[in-house]
Amino acid sequence: MSGDGDIASVMGFSGFGKKARTFDLDAIFEQTRRTAIERSQHVQQKGESSSDSDSDSDSNSETIGPPLPPQHKAHQDDDDDDDDDELVGPPLPPGYTGNTAHSDEDDDDEGDAQDEDDDNPVKKIPDTHEITLQHGTKTVSALGLDPSGARLVTGGYDFDVRFWDFAGMDQALQAFRSLQPCECHQIKSLQYSITGDVILVISGNSQAKVLDRDGFNVMECVKGDQYIVDMANTKGHTAMLNSGCWHPKIKEEFMTCSNDGTVRTWDLNSEKKHKSVFKPRSFQGKKVIPTCCTYSRDGKLIAAGCQDGTIQIWDRNLSVHTKFHCRQAHTPGSDTSCVTFSYDGMTLASRGGDDTLKTWDIRNFKKPVNMAAGLTNYFSVTDCCFSPDDKLLVTGTSVKKDEGNGKLVFFDRASFQRVYEIEVTNASVVRCLWHPKLNQIMVGTGNGLAKVYYDPVKSHRGAKLCVVKSKRKEKQAEMLTQDYIITRKSFHTLNVLNVTYFSWINWKTNDQSASLLIFSRYMISQCLLPQ
Repeated sequence: MSGDGDIASVMGFSGFGKKARTFDLDAIFEQTRRTAIERSQHVQQKGESSSDSDSDSDSNSETIGPPLPPQHKAHQDDDDDDDDDELVGPPLPPGYTGNTAHSDEDDDDEGDAQDEDDDNPVKKIPDTHEITLQHGTKTVSALGLDPSGARLVTGGYDFDVRFWDFAGMDQALQAFRSLQPCECHQIKSLQYSITGDVILVISGNSQAKVLDRDGFNVMECVKGDQYIVDMANTKGHTAMLNSGCWHPKIKEEFMTCSNDGTVRTWDLNSEKKHKSVFKPRSFQGKKVIPTCCTYSRDGKLIAAGCQDGTIQIWDRNLSVHTKFHCRQAHTPGSDTSCVTFSYDGMTLASRGGDDTLKTWDIRNFKKPVNMAAGLTNYFSVTDCCFSPDDKLLVTGTSVKKDEGNGKLVFFDRASFQRVYEIEVTNASVVRCLWHPKLNQIMVGTGNGLAKVYYDPVKSHRGAKLCVVKSKRKEKQAEMLTQDYIITRKSFHTLNVLNVTYFSWINWKTNDQSASLLIFSRYMISQCLLPQ
């Protein structure tokens, strides 16, 4: 340390750097404790004084400016007692005695009414507007709409399949293509695949066809050997087809059912042989004919309605024994025209040839959950469908010629009450399709019409695209013609030349009689000409 002092004195400064500060921690703690005690005592005294004295609502805030006059202070106290909500906007006029609570109640009532409308499924039916597509003159027995809702395809008893493009049509409502893919066989079913790139065509022959979006052939199923007794040992159907549909999850797989007593699944990439075979059987074990078939929404179950009145359901991967079987679903001998699953997959709806519509719970498949009778059905392809929200069930009714109008009937799924109906036309309603994305209803009728019902507010695209386009003007052929005007003078000159030429020819050939005859005819014609 003495050395450091000597160095500092020699170099002319007193020390190296600043000296570190020292703290007395005990004194700091004591000072903090005393400050806290004094502050707590001060707060306690202030609380006691405020509880003894009368205070206004804003006594805790410091008053700035001169004191308020007594009248204004009284009004302020009344406002504070009325409500604690701060009023927004200019003050009410002096003579106004109304209460804003009434407007709030009205708003609540309107909201409740709107909620009731949302809960009422009938309000969601898009039937305020319609367009009519003229397919032909015979029954429209098949309808198909692609998943996006851009194209509609119709088929009928006239063997024709017509393609309709909503975005490309105008108010003339003309199909852009018409063809006969199955020659002289009635079309029974049309359905787009889940990707919308191909169409399954089921007709009255034994071979199903697959077309692309423009109607060109993609695949034709092989025909089976009709001399083989066991239908499981033949590669395809041997009798007329009744129905068919695509798998809801696998885009290459589809299913068909036929009068040969089998339900077969197919792969789009293998047209030489079916994928699997399901054989419906009666209670005695005999062969029965399936008239309709469908997949469940998840694609794990296969359901078929049969001619003996039964509905049989298989596991898609187990084709031997049925998983669910109802033996008295409909009247034996009547063609069950449609079976379809609800969107939740728990309910199965069946449209029978015995003029009934029934719903079934597949978890308790012995008896129907609900049933509606008196729904006339004259067609083997009359179908039914669920609404997109699964609250309504829709089907069509049949009528004889000039005996009334065919109707589209709506049933509440829970109560199964007939809640609504639409009179479509003076013919039977055969096909119906409610597209979930467009929220539009397509209907096929017995007089060759395909109607589309929509609502400008609730529906999207589809028919709304073509009704706003005006008709295209027809292009007329333009022909340029040149008229030649023949005057009396030019006509006389032409005759003179002709007569002179022929007379000279005949005279040279020593045929004087012919030349004299020509010359006399010319003179007579000159006399008969108008002056």
